[in-house]
Amino acid sequence: MDKIWLIGASAMAQDYIKVLNGLKKDFLVIGRGEKNAKLCEEKTGCKVLVGGLSDFLSTKPEVASYAIVSVGVEKLYETTKELVKYGVKNILVEKPGAMKESEFKELVSISKDKNIEIFIAYNRRFFASVLKAQEIIKNDGGVTSFNFEFTEWAHIIQSIEKGDGVKEKWFLANSTHIVDLAFFLGGKPKELATFTSGSLDWHTSASNFSGAGIARNGALFNYQANWESAGRWSVEILTKENRLIFRPMEKLHIQKRGTIAQNLDDEIDYTLDEEYKPGLFLQTKNFLENNCEDICSIEEQNEMMSIYNKIANYDEPNT
Repeated sequence: MDKIWLIGASAMAQDYIKVLNGLKKDFLVIGRGEKNAKLCEEKTGCKVLVGGLSDFLSTKPEVASYAIVSVGVEKLYETTKELVKYGVKNILVEKPGAMKESEFKELVSISKDKNIEIFIAYNRRFFASVLKAQEIIKNDGGVTSFNFEFTEWAHIIQSIEKGDGVKEKWFLANSTHIVDLAFFLGGKPKELATFTSGSLDWHTSASNFSGAGIARNGALFNYQANWESAGRWSVEILTKENRLIFRPMEKLHIQKRGTIAQNLDDEIDYTLDEEYKPGLFLQTKNFLENNCEDICSIEEQNEMMSIYNKIANYDEPNT
């Protein structure tokens, strides 16, 4: 039977535990600190090994077939690298996977050398709303244009405690959830013009963002976000027949060509997204079944880093 390691005892790890139990998988949870481990055990009833991944690996356990990395953003890279060096062949890492271009390039290099697959866990790709949208896009003959907004609520985020460097790269650490989905559905950028202004104490590169471009499939796109004003996450995908609206992201509203009404698609089965963290069940199931075509690979994420740095006005290389 395949061995599965879940690294971390965070709230997100608790969501993974629920999914792994739902999939009836045997797995081992490897945490670090006593506090989070105890809380995780109380919430899930699942035993957590404490002491961290390094201590666990020092006991020379049999290599797992699959590992899911659900630690703090600032620890994603070093945890993943440790698993790669130990020889775990299939690794699913919570977004964004790392914080620097150099880190992504290194993970790509060493994973190729060891024939290891690393994937980034953008679970929104597996929302029921997104799966339905993919069907509609295919039936309509593809995407002609799209737009998205990744406004973050700065007044909330400023008081959140995060690890070193995480808030300074908040676009990468959090906003790429929405940007990844927009480019996943609409098409990866071929040409991109970006504009930024403003600054926040905790995110000095910019607070106001806009841009436009052409995707590789020929679709035109634009985006905007103002972290010092009102707003929310949203994506709109346009085909020749329909406007597909994700606002909120978990639900799909459709505006048909020649109409004004934006109607909720009530034929979608949202059962899994209501029972588990939306998108997480199918993402995890596909990963464990090696059906990873629609999961973001480390190579794809590495390729997107120059785009993300440009949108967020981060200095290159990321330091």
